[in-house]
Amino acid sequence: PKVEREHEVLAKGLPAGPGGATGQAVFTAAEAVIWYNQGKRVILVREETNPEDVEGMRAAQAILTARGGMTSHAALVARGWGKCCIVGCGAVHVDSAKREFRIGDRTFKEGDWITLNGTKGNVYAGQLPMMDAGEENKVLMDFLKICDAARKLGVRTNADTPADAAKARSFGAEGIGLFRTEHMFYGKGADEPLFVLRKMIMSSSPQERKKAVDELFRYVKKDIKSTLEAMDGLPVVIRLLDPPLHEFVPHDPDKQASLARALGIDMAELSKRADALRESNPMMGHRGVRLGVTYPEVTAMQARAIFEAAAELLKDGRKPHPEIMVPVVCDANELKHQKEIITAVYKETLAKFGIKKIRHMVGTMIEIPRAALLSGQIAEAAEFFSFGTNDLTQMTFGFSRDDIGGFLPEYVSGKILAGDPFQSIDQAGVGELVQLSIERGRKSNKSLEIGICGEQGGDPASVAFCHRVGMDYVSCSPFRVPIARLAAAQAAIAKKK
Repeated sequence: PKVEREHEVLAKGLPAGPGGATGQAVFTAAEAVIWYNQGKRVILVREETNPEDVEGMRAAQAILTARGGMTSHAALVARGWGKCCIVGCGAVHVDSAKREFRIGDRTFKEGDWITLNGTKGNVYAGQLPMMDAGEENKVLMDFLKICDAARKLGVRTNADTPADAAKARSFGAEGIGLFRTEHMFYGKGADEPLFVLRKMIMSSSPQERKKAVDELFRYVKKDIKSTLEAMDGLPVVIRLLDPPLHEFVPHDPDKQASLARALGIDMAELSKRADALRESNPMMGHRGVRLGVTYPEVTAMQARAIFEAAAELLKDGRKPHPEIMVPVVCDANELKHQKEIITAVYKETLAKFGIKKIRHMVGTMIEIPRAALLSGQIAEAAEFFSFGTNDLTQMTFGFSRDDIGGFLPEYVSGKILAGDPFQSIDQAGVGELVQLSIERGRKSNKSLEIGICGEQGGDPASVAFCHRVGMDYVSCSPFRVPIARLAAAQAAIAKKK
């Protein structure tokens, strides 16, 4: 736009959430909420965000972080909400204690106006005028119906709440390709279930853990039931608990004290248990399927929540279709171990509700190179694969997806890499693993359903690749669903030429 050409670009980061936004800078999630409730427009400026920042992120017009990549926490959350976001802006030096940030020799204090262009990754000083893009566009919707007639790929969404699911469905999503169970523990109304989850995490005995798991069950079932209901008749891929447990440990002293009281221990013991959860490399540590293997009662609780939610909906005349996804698998035996637990719970649920069948599938996320190589064996125990290309890219390149902002711009500008591999699938490397996995998986299991749930599912070039290698569907954040529908049609037409 003309107005941007008239203003200096102060800094440039990674364009994690498209669109523009202007607001007053704030440096904590709590302040963002307070200012929002006062009727102010704010932009949350952080070194990086974490799950405890979610309510502040929701209140902000946009998010700006100094660190992080296209699949960092801030980027994923913002895209899911259709919110403007710039991450990995290395020129921004944040001093939260002083409530200010610097770009070069310029200092911006709390309350100063800034403007972001999340499509280009540009940061401007001051309050630039905005245009409302709007959501209702009949011409676009009619055009996308034409696209739907041409495409072969299904288009699902990554959604974590009934509201997200409803929004995606209005954009034409044909199901949910990734429902992250852990997201129910952050954001509005999450205080109670998060507190119970923390009790489970900090338990020191099977008895303590079992008690907390039983208490957590009703919250998990309620959230899953609401999302299945919002997507009635359409598939919902539910990923079992994935993040490292230390991410859920409270940082706030008051919350730590409440947790210690609930567990009947002192602060010293709580600190000791929290320290025991910390890992040198948590993204490759005790997470995903490894939690289910070491704590089978956690897998059983989630499976029970899914099946009982589905059973109750069936009794009400609905058509739930859950697909249970076991994450971070690297060996077929891990999936077989978890599937035994899930199958046992399924049979118990059928007996409890007096029903003959709950339509469902059990599968896994392919996000580790070893899993891609051993897909033939894994497919013997799986009914579907979903490629988690965020982690698969991270592990294949050896790049930390949260720390690439410090070097990736130079790699791209210097043509060392053609682009950000977290935005568009690296077809030469990561793509080769994906194609090999599909070939080996379908050789073992011809009916294997295959999709992608990494954010590349909304990137046109990646969608074309997914079509070419024979996937059944792509999944992306709700606001990228129209892009995926168009890209899928273009890919189908291009193949015919």
